[in-house]
Amino acid sequence: MSVDTAAIETVNQSFYTAIEEADLDRMTEVWADDGVDGQVSCVHPGWALLTGRSEVLRSWALIMANTTYIQFVLTDVNTTVLGDVAVLTCVENILTAGEEGDASFAAGKVVASNVYVRTGNGWRLWMHHGSPVLQDEEGEEEEGELEA
Repeated sequence: MSVDTAAIETVNQSFYTAIEEADLDRMTEVWADDGVDGQVSCVHPGWALLTGRSEVLRSWALIMANTTYIQFVLTDVNTTVLGDVAVLTCVENILTAGEEGDASFAAGKVVASNVYVRTGNGWRLWMHHGSPVLQDEEGEEEEGELEA
């Protein structure tokens, strides 16, 4: 594993730890600043595209304020570094408090793409895109069929 890959995966883990611990300060450190070349962006599963650091961080603050418990187990982590840009893809296996409160839990799966950029302060998150994996009632992933 390269030094860059290790650094990116460390920042990526900080991103998910910030969500789990509802740590907005840590979340703020993880995200890049908007630059002259563009703004950071985020797509939460089922949400519209959010652009701009303040809008993205506001969305995380809302999620953290309204989530009593969440845990991520990341699988299928793949990191590709191309100069000063890196793409990390993974599967987020999510356990969260269910609608019944503390006595119940809900599980879900999201495929995520996280784009990182090298800055003067190290690697920072530039774009997060999460897409839900649909599951049937038994928890099996539904297979999509391509039509010609």
